[in-house]
Amino acid sequence: MTSANLLVELFVEELPPKALKKLGEAFASALADSLVAQGLADPASAVTEFASPRRLGVHVEKVLARAADRPVSTKLMPVAVGLAADGRPTPALLKRLAALGADESAVAALRREGEGKNAALFHDSIAPGVALADGLQKALEAAMAKLPIPKVMTYQLADGWSTVNFVRPVHGLVALHGAEIVPVSVLGLAAGRETQGHRFEARVSPVVVQDADRYAAQMQDDGAVIASFAARRAEIVRQLQAAAEPLGLLPVEDDALLDEVTALVERPNVLVGQFEAAFLEVPQECLILTMKANQKYFPLLDRGGRLTHRFLIVSNIRPDDASAVVGGNERVVRPRLADARFFFDQDRRKTLQSRVPGLAKVVYHNKLGSQGERVERVRAIARWVAERLDADVDLADRAALLAKADLLTDMVGEFPELQGVMGGYYARHDGEDERVAQAIADQYLVRRDETEDVSNLISEVLQIADRMETLVGIWGIGLKPTGDKDPFALRRHALSVIKSFQLLGGLCALEKRPLRLDLDELIAHSLSVFPAGALGGNVAEEVKLFVYERNANQLVPDFGAEATAAVFANMPPLHEVVKRLKAVREFAALAEAPALAAANKRVGNILKKAEGEVGAAADPARFVEAAESALFAALSDIAPRADAAFAAGDYTASLQALAALKGPVDAFFDHVMVNADDAALKANRLALLNQLHRTMNRVADLSRLAA
Repeated sequence: MTSANLLVELFVEELPPKALKKLGEAFASALADSLVAQGLADPASAVTEFASPRRLGVHVEKVLARAADRPVSTKLMPVAVGLAADGRPTPALLKRLAALGADESAVAALRREGEGKNAALFHDSIAPGVALADGLQKALEAAMAKLPIPKVMTYQLADGWSTVNFVRPVHGLVALHGAEIVPVSVLGLAAGRETQGHRFEARVSPVVVQDADRYAAQMQDDGAVIASFAARRAEIVRQLQAAAEPLGLLPVEDDALLDEVTALVERPNVLVGQFEAAFLEVPQECLILTMKANQKYFPLLDRGGRLTHRFLIVSNIRPDDASAVVGGNERVVRPRLADARFFFDQDRRKTLQSRVPGLAKVVYHNKLGSQGERVERVRAIARWVAERLDADVDLADRAALLAKADLLTDMVGEFPELQGVMGGYYARHDGEDERVAQAIADQYLVRRDETEDVSNLISEVLQIADRMETLVGIWGIGLKPTGDKDPFALRRHALSVIKSFQLLGGLCALEKRPLRLDLDELIAHSLSVFPAGALGGNVAEEVKLFVYERNANQLVPDFGAEATAAVFANMPPLHEVVKRLKAVREFAALAEAPALAAANKRVGNILKKAEGEVGAAADPARFVEAAESALFAALSDIAPRADAAFAAGDYTASLQALAALKGPVDAFFDHVMVNADDAALKANRLALLNQLHRTMNRVADLSRLAA
């Protein structure tokens, strides 16, 4: 079978930039997968995707001109149905063969499988391999149908009558197998070898692609286009660094912005612009956001992370004199920055506290009332949390009172992404305590560094109060997450609560005091701040399970499914979960662990099947077998040590103490019949197993480690 590399390109009008990366990936993978499924390409064939503002393409290596013929075995029917008593074919069999393109002469070649009533007839044939033109046509149509198109356009074809649907109008189709055109068509366009390069700077027009392997080079040389999304993105990164380095500055890191800019240009050219330094009096978050969101610029920071008055422009053209491009962009950005300065100045004329009454007119949710009512609920939770953390209750209450006031500012109205951040700035301007201002600024933080310490308890109090009010409130009105839909970000809120418990647990460990914050009590108090009857369902239990499930899902990649299941079976305090997981991981590495886990599972099953209440402790006077006495003696020695280590929070030592139980446990099951005929003897042995089960499962349910 002859093979060559294949190129397919759709030349389109400007594609939506935020969707381009996914469109390119989906088009390439779907088309390649279809070719593989039809036997035209090997699963190991290299696939290169192309995606620019005006094209979607794919290059697939080693594509066959025709797929290999393949054997096909078709089950027809039971022998008793297909053949009469004299061995002649029945009408049903002849009809089935005719449907397969065979006649009565094929009966003699039919294959039999099975015996007696299970015997069946099979027809074996050779299916001719599909030709590339037919297979590519099918693959192309399938790939276009599977594209994750955000919004479909309907447009007319050149004949003025026919209409088609696609993400943007398509004006050209290239399909080359090596140097040969593959005769396929789509959206009223027949495949050829001509495409268009850069709208303004192409060296030739049209670009005539000589063969599949020269496409990328020809597009760059003749068309002035870097067709590969990945290559174009890498070139932008290179140019950003090259432009910033001589200035001793760093471009803002933003993968989403980088992807969007990559989707906006075909021939990137990074230029340096600047604005008046006076604008730097405005909080840098405002200036950075307006430059990124509105102008797609990359602000430049100094080595300390502070914004400078310079920024980087990713242009789509490369003129000999770029001053006009730079000047135009500088003129455009100034009004944006001036708006930000105006909003900042206007907002500071009113204090945050003066805005709080206005929250009563802002709807939070029609079933949960206004933002003003929500603020009162968050305040009640915050005061309760602060008391248990020995934090300043008045400051926690103040932070909760002012936390949502910046929703009514002009700056947040223009840039909703800045809520909280601006509240922190305005709180400082109003003379609020720095801890209050920082808590307001921190309240919407999503990612918090793993090594972060609790430098401001008020921030943690406000985070917990805000997240819990949302979790129980939204859950209680029936808007729990479903599938991949989570419009109120409850999963993220749960992870934030988990992180707060971990940080606070670490703080208490350093201070050698217990964490007085309990999740069950926190959920119960959070529910109590809502009006009676406002929330329905078993919210307390469901929210608790939801939080623990999120924590478990978060930890499985690091600790494994078995260890995670073992720890979460006991639903320990959130701040102890990771510590227990580390202990279980070390225990699982012991030579005795598999046997003890299996024995623990066996003990659990025996206790589950026991009738009536099982005693809490065995009576050594009732022992009959030596193995019973030996296990009891071992437990009497080991259990106090394991329990003491557990009480001290040394879960590793607690679990490792159990290793000495392996021998006595094995001997017990080898020589002792638990379900003895003597009821008293049986009850005593069950009580002994109950003691063993409690001792072994304080840190985690070790039976979950059993194979």
